[in-house]
Amino acid sequence: MAVTGSTVQETFKNMQALLSRVVPEAELRIKAELVYEINQLKKQKDAIILGHNYMEPALFHTVPDHVGDSLGLSRIAATTNASTIIFCGVRFMAETAKILNPDKTVLLPAKEAGCSLAASITAQDIRDLRLLYPGVPIVTYINTYADVKAEVDICCTSGNAVKVVESLPDQQIIFVPDEYLAKNIAQETGKKIVVASRDISGVLKVNDPDRADMIGWHGRCEVHEKFKVEDIENIRAQFPEVEVIAHPECSPEVVGASDYSGSTTGLVKYVKDSKKKTFLILTECAMGDNIIAENPDKEIVRMCNIRCPHMNQITLEDTLRALTHNEQVIELDEGIRERAYKSVQRMLEIH
Repeated sequence: MAVTGSTVQETFKNMQALLSRVVPEAELRIKAELVYEINQLKKQKDAIILGHNYMEPALFHTVPDHVGDSLGLSRIAATTNASTIIFCGVRFMAETAKILNPDKTVLLPAKEAGCSLAASITAQDIRDLRLLYPGVPIVTYINTYADVKAEVDICCTSGNAVKVVESLPDQQIIFVPDEYLAKNIAQETGKKIVVASRDISGVLKVNDPDRADMIGWHGRCEVHEKFKVEDIENIRAQFPEVEVIAHPECSPEVVGASDYSGSTTGLVKYVKDSKKKTFLILTECAMGDNIIAENPDKEIVRMCNIRCPHMNQITLEDTLRALTHNEQVIELDEGIRERAYKSVQRMLEIH
């Protein structure tokens, strides 16, 4: 995947051929030096770079050895032989790589790179849910931190969430923390869902829990919750031939008004395989630019002005700094890591 070149100038030319539609030439010239240095240094340090689909184009298309969604990158992290993993994504993704590779060095090229979903639930929340529902299996979306993963039964991503839910024979399950993803899965699997939350005094509340097949949580992605059905209607009025594709972290109303919903990898594949030429992509902005670069015959409606503030913290400059100085090393308590490993491994075993 990485853009290679025997010199900085050759690297720039290769970047220009791929990215000229989405990145200004002046920026490419500056970043070509960083790309060249990173690609040389990672060979010397036996490092592998993983890049999430939400990385900015000048990074996404240049230095990662593998790119994809959380599920795909988790599978790669589980099998890599490299001694160092640099995860160009947010913290919970780097933590997942460390969960799967306790003896490897895992670096996150940012000081924070958090996630609104991961911040919406704690390990104590999971323990409290277990007290309310003893024996009920708990599924967590991978967008959670290691201490939460350590408390649940199995993880999932947007790419395999339905399969994970359907793999559980229990009549009732708990699904955290994404409210919209849970509702979209419930709709697809025919389950009745209610959402748990804490009241102003911190008491855990669930309305009508006994009649629900699925107990959700009140977490939301700060990017995907901003998309509205009105956005779709306005774009369809202007571009009648547009195909609207949405991430399942969007609301059920937005997903229902779209032509397709899927993981980031699913969205990429949908655009590539579709015979249509014009698309509205309801997810993080950078991915639209990445799709444009790989599909020069397709057009992406440029409505999107929503960037994830956490994904946006990952830069080529910080990737080079992390690689050069071994900065932002991910460390986990071994007891938490071992328990989290079980829930992540169960996820990876589902195909």
